[in-house]
Amino acid sequence: MSTFDLSGYLSRNRKLVDDALISIFGKLDRQRELVRAMTHSLMAGGKRVRPALALATAHALGADPAIALPASCAIEMIHTYSLIHDDLPGMDDDDLRRGVPTCHKQFSEATAILAGDGLLTHAFHILAAPGSCFKVFPGAETRLILVEKISAAAGINGMVEGQMLDMQAEKNPGDLPRDSAEALAHLKKIHRHKTGAMIEVSVASGAVSAGAGSDALTALGTYAQNIGLAFQVMDDILNVEGDPEIMGKAVGTDALHDKMTFPAILGLQGSKDFSKQLISDALDALNSYKEEEFKEKSEPLRAIAGYIINRKR
Repeated sequence: MSTFDLSGYLSRNRKLVDDALISIFGKLDRQRELVRAMTHSLMAGGKRVRPALALATAHALGADPAIALPASCAIEMIHTYSLIHDDLPGMDDDDLRRGVPTCHKQFSEATAILAGDGLLTHAFHILAAPGSCFKVFPGAETRLILVEKISAAAGINGMVEGQMLDMQAEKNPGDLPRDSAEALAHLKKIHRHKTGAMIEVSVASGAVSAGAGSDALTALGTYAQNIGLAFQVMDDILNVEGDPEIMGKAVGTDALHDKMTFPAILGLQGSKDFSKQLISDALDALNSYKEEEFKEKSEPLRAIAGYIINRKR
């Protein structure tokens, strides 16, 4: 049985990322309302799973995890921008996020929109010009690849498209497929874009930063696809049976809005079984990469996969 301390590992990586984010925003005027709004949401205590995946992937491939820190911070900034915009009245209209008032509740709707815009654009500034904030960072050619991959994952063929599909599903339920198999396929499409794309690119960013070869990229890509979808399945499950005190946000909202979710299609137990199968497939993908050092150093990736289906928030 593994004795790997995932809680300690995630805590150390969260501090590493938080310290880097504090350094990035410490170079800006914290008296500006825009900067205060950006940091309100960014530093509200998120799990930092996406950065942890990037850092763990670089480590698994034998690189100094710090090489993936610029991409990790950029991804967390993009993720937070997406949460700010998701919470807006025109989207999910939520009051709480990460246990604190959502950005538009703490400031204003207009400020929240601009705070999200600011986080998105500043993320790519950090990727393109990391020298002012980081001592270790990939070369220019690698950074260009990272910009291409992360922008694709976040944009109109990735997360933003997933958000659009999700919104359309909620606003126009009569247009959704009625057949359960077709409905499940459509739901997978939504969340492979909305949630999965940024999780997949987190793993890819760690691999690219570390100079991974094609075999490693293939195995890690399959791993990431499976954990990305499993993450959303668990989000849907927690919206049914999670503890709002632990999660820092309301539960039961999916049913209230009659949203298409995995429990709505598969049932609660069916959704749990599906998430377990996805994690099993993810671990099989890691096992398919036979490089000896990777087997030993990929333990954090395996542990994170297990954490995804056992988390409480």
